[in-house]
Amino acid sequence: MQYSLTAAALVASATLCLAAPADISKRSSFVVDQVAAGQVLKSGPIQMMQTYNKYAKVGAVAPSAVVDAAAAAKQSGSVSANPEQYDQSYLCPVSVGGQTLNLDFDTGSADLWVFSTLTPSSQSSGHAKYNPSTSGTKKSGYTWKISYGDGSGAGGTVYSDKVVVGPVTATSQAVEAATSVSAQFTQDTDNDGLLGLAFSSINTVQPQQQTTFFDTVKSSLASPLFTADLKHAAAGSYGFGYIDSSKYVGSITYVPVSTANGFWEFTAGAYAVGSGSSSGSIGDAIADTGTSLMYIPTAAVTAYYKQVSGAQNSQNAGGYIFPCSSTLPNFKVTIGGATYTVPGSYINYAPNGDGTCFGGIQANTGIGFTIFGDVFLKAVFAVFDQTQSSPRLGFANQ
Repeated sequence: MQYSLTAAALVASATLCLAAPADISKRSSFVVDQVAAGQVLKSGPIQMMQTYNKYAKVGAVAPSAVVDAAAAAKQSGSVSANPEQYDQSYLCPVSVGGQTLNLDFDTGSADLWVFSTLTPSSQSSGHAKYNPSTSGTKKSGYTWKISYGDGSGAGGTVYSDKVVVGPVTATSQAVEAATSVSAQFTQDTDNDGLLGLAFSSINTVQPQQQTTFFDTVKSSLASPLFTADLKHAAAGSYGFGYIDSSKYVGSITYVPVSTANGFWEFTAGAYAVGSGSSSGSIGDAIADTGTSLMYIPTAAVTAYYKQVSGAQNSQNAGGYIFPCSSTLPNFKVTIGGATYTVPGSYINYAPNGDGTCFGGIQANTGIGFTIFGDVFLKAVFAVFDQTQSSPRLGFANQ
């Protein structure tokens, strides 16, 4: 992939995690369980636009149909939304300077930024806010800014402060305190910021990049790794410092990770739809817990929806839709020689309010690479591993 920087984004599929007891060996190891945090409107076009905005800094350009569909959804969403268009939101409570904030854990970004008492009240109403004056040490001259293709974003100043996740504390973690936040973030009042879990090389702090929470604390963990055991329509968990063998069946298959672009980037192989034979190749991909949908090459998307009765690539919706009554086939992908299956039910992302539903698999047109977001990650047990001389990703069946 030809890119070098990403921006953090908040998405509705974030996960709320509470620390649960775990055996401690060597250093620290623990699991955080997801807990429901409130209802959010699910909109396929808006989710797609958020993804293009998130990766605009690395060259992603949203097709005009996506731009128009997202704008239309924002204008009508609050009026036309039916109860079935809402989904449970999940966030992760993190102690930042002694204040508990609900943050989005995002393997597709490397910033820890939060709403703060420095954020104008008009932009932060309803959010829990970090107060740097109580415990933070300002990093003089340091700033951060994330910006998106539609002109939105956030920015502010940087402090050093205590950040606690589960039983693990980073005593001098860089905390990016927002002094301005655009409307796309302020509207989700359950979400107070983001904790990035990509590689520190794409952190946006200037004049000197800062380390992620994981990079800060990994030497204190029993093993320098974390796992994601996300679930479809249910609570899942993140594990830090160890691999819980009860979370998966069979064996974990590992693939090399390229860190050149700062993401958990790997190569995926052939794909298959339903009971069909494997064909093609997915190719260059990243694993991103902060993206709701799955964005794959056009050929694979076309092959998938050919097997869905009534499916169409809708200009008005900005992507593939289908009658909500349609039966969706499974989607299979080979990674490192092992095959993983995304159940068809996971690929029905959200109703559009008109009898059609929006697909959880969409084309990566304009992005330039494949994104294995939550639609895929909820079907596997994923290991983000830095125990070897170079990072690797592990996948197993749940």
